[in-house]
Amino acid sequence: DLPLMEIKSKKVSVQKSAQDLCNYLSDVKNFENLMPDNIAKFEVIREDAFVFALSGMPEIALEVKEVNAPNKVVLGAISDKIPFTLTGNITEVSETTSEGELLFEGKFNPMMAMMIKGPITK
Repeated sequence: DLPLMEIKSKKVSVQKSAQDLCNYLSDVKNFENLMPDNIAKFEVIREDAFVFALSGMPEIALEVKEVNAPNKVVLGAISDKIPFTLTGNITEVSETTSEGELLFEGKFNPMMAMMIKGPITK
């Protein structure tokens, strides 16, 4: 059984209320703006799902699994081949500012883990 790997992005301060940031993360087309530079593909496949690929990596399809407004948005892999979740944690700082952090959790072999960790932590 593969170990669970957790990767956290840097916390980012955003000039949006927590609810606005939650709405932003709930709209899958916005994830294109959050992807690392080495993205090879990004395509919205339905209202709550998208496919992306980093260069040299297999394509991964994600769908919105849970929205716990205004503090959390959870996306999960549609395929069982690469089981993982991407959680957007949102903290309200003031009425017009919030902090967002992406938490990536999945079970990967060490080779795959290394390939994923590089781009995500940037």
